[in-house]
Amino acid sequence: VLYKEDLGTGIPTPVTPEIERVKRNQEHISSVLYKEGLGTGIPTPVTPEMERVKRNQEHISSVMYKEGLGIGTPVPVTPEMERVKRNQENFSSVLYREELGRATPTPVTPEIERVKRNQENFSSVLYREELGRATPTPVTPEIERVKRNQEIFSSVLYKEDVGTGTPIPVTPELERAKRNQEHISSV
Repeated sequence: VLYKEDLGTGIPTPVTPEIERVKRNQEHISSVLYKEGLGTGIPTPVTPEMERVKRNQEHISSVMYKEGLGIGTPVPVTPEMERVKRNQENFSSVLYREELGRATPTPVTPEIERVKRNQENFSSVLYREELGRATPTPVTPEIERVKRNQEIFSSVLYKEDVGTGTPIPVTPELERAKRNQEHISSV
């Protein structure tokens, strides 16, 4: 809506071979112009392969896949089908806790305790609780370099202390790029 506001008169640019090439490509890519000058075309014979593909497309269609269904043949319920049905009920996000039976308690082994402690360490809430004493490390030039790089990468600090820039002349190409950015802008 806003991309045409404050458009101005613009600066005419000379028509170069590159601009003509881009224009031709735009005409080819255009969703409006791609059918212009199409001509009559050459009819192709309907082959058995084309008929097969057409039938498959009708079967795949989300609208037509149930048309002309006919009467089905009943299939006996096999133990395998019952097993799959039970598994599907287990996978269900709604039914997976219904009819929970009695559980078998497992003894607390050292391995289970170790896993529990690890889970507490992974917790985003508990990972800083009960911090012990740390061993201080000397600040080396390498650590200082990494710290400076982290400050540069920081999304908060990357604009602090920007300093003065070098002015550049506003060329017609620069103005054109600026206008294009305004057109592309989602605002």
